[in-house]
Amino acid sequence: MNDIEAERITVGGLSAFFARPLGRSRGGMLLLPMITGIGAQVREYAEDIAGAGLTALVWDPFDGVSDDDAPRERLAELMNGLDDEACLAEMRTLLDHMFGELELEAVGVIGWCLGGRYALILGSRDDRLANVVAYHPSIHDRTPPNHTVDAVDSAARIAAPVMVLHAGADTVMSPATFGRLQSTLQNRESGATVVHRYPGAEHGFSTRVRHTNPVNAAAYAVSWPQVLAFAAATVRAGDTRGGLRPSG
Repeated sequence: MNDIEAERITVGGLSAFFARPLGRSRGGMLLLPMITGIGAQVREYAEDIAGAGLTALVWDPFDGVSDDDAPRERLAELMNGLDDEACLAEMRTLLDHMFGELELEAVGVIGWCLGGRYALILGSRDDRLANVVAYHPSIHDRTPPNHTVDAVDSAARIAAPVMVLHAGADTVMSPATFGRLQSTLQNRESGATVVHRYPGAEHGFSTRVRHTNPVNAAAYAVSWPQVLAFAAATVRAGDTRGGLRPSG
């Protein structure tokens, strides 16, 4: 693990959390949180990614509000008010910062739950991305009113390598929707597809609060090192000075 630096920053008027190895890096990951916002768990993810040698920049969906100081009911209210296009514009601002001011050569995206859905959509909209990682993405059969973009249809247009980590006992994304997502990804003409399914694991199994269930804890223990390795490998492959992106 690398020594790192980490801090809260502002990018183009947007609050964010930033972590990177000391001495900088050439590659990075944009992190899209779950309902918790930039809470302690997400900051830990960012620091793990920085420890693995990549710069991490975390999008703040709730402008400073997180589970550090807000109840779940307030966070759910904020989540239900998110606008897809406005959120995607904020993510592109952060990507511009990563490629511009931070001078990164290759950048991927990783999201959890609501962020997992956005990672798939962003991957379909921005061909600069070196990878897309979606941890138990929140893709509902009954589409919430504020979900104006179809994440499964969008996935067909992702050119980058994709990794999806699916909770076998997910109560948000149904088996049918998961099957449709998997088929969509595997039928793309470019971009490797890596799909993990963890039987018995619950939606949000990556979060520490769910690790009292040993199935969730085991799923996270197996998945997270593989996510870090996938991110590092695809970012290196996407580095314009380090090689070509795999085409699966």
